[in-house]
Amino acid sequence: MTAKTALVTGASSGIGEATALKLQSLGYTVYGAARRTDRLQKLADRGIRPLAMDVTDDDSMRAGIDRIVAETGRIDVLVNNAGYGSYGAIEDVPMEEARRQFEVNVFGAMRLAQLALPHMRAQHTGTIVNITSMGGKIYTPLGGWYHGTKFALEALSDCLRLEAKPFGIDVVVIEPGGIATEWGAIAADQLEKSSADGAYGKQADAVASSLRSEANAKRNSPPQVIADAIGKAVTTRRPRTRYATGFGARPLIALRRVVSDRTFDTVISRAVGLPR
Repeated sequence: MTAKTALVTGASSGIGEATALKLQSLGYTVYGAARRTDRLQKLADRGIRPLAMDVTDDDSMRAGIDRIVAETGRIDVLVNNAGYGSYGAIEDVPMEEARRQFEVNVFGAMRLAQLALPHMRAQHTGTIVNITSMGGKIYTPLGGWYHGTKFALEALSDCLRLEAKPFGIDVVVIEPGGIATEWGAIAADQLEKSSADGAYGKQADAVASSLRSEANAKRNSPPQVIADAIGKAVTTRRPRTRYATGFGARPLIALRRVVSDRTFDTVISRAVGLPR
């Protein structure tokens, strides 16, 4: 009951899987959460404890936190990694899908924080890690609902950091750039489903092609770079508030800070090949 405990959501692949293994290597008892536990078998074979959890279902999240505390007596690290990219023109995306995007990417993460915080306060220690994106600082066409979730999670993390500090709890934001995962291909599929046949069809073709190209780009960083950043954040005495890492993250965030909105509009439009 003395080993530190970590919960990683979205642990079935990519960043979540790499993070679960990283934290285990650092000595944590790690629970890897996903909606389908069969996708966690590889982690289970490595000693990660599989946890069925749907971050849009409050009972599921409550049960997960309760199980962790019952089995280990504590929760030291919460990594909110579960999320996806719902692309499509703001006009085209059904409100049901827009709400689901926020439920998964924002409300699920913050609800888990609510559930973990009382235990962390009692311990007077803990770290909440929220995975946002460089997409929480920059924007791209046809990604409005997705970017909205990431901008929101950035702001909520800042507020939570101030609130939790007096209780010895750190709140850290991780801002991945281009990472070699299936994320881009899934976002492209969603984009075509939403906007390929309407008024924004030409834009959708260009952006979907860009997303798939980026997803397959050899220059993308492996998920391990994000896992390493998380490992550093949760083991250092005074972690940074933000870690921007992975291909393109730092230069694009820096560019956004120094150029005007119109200039950035032009840069991004050209980068994704929008028709003029």
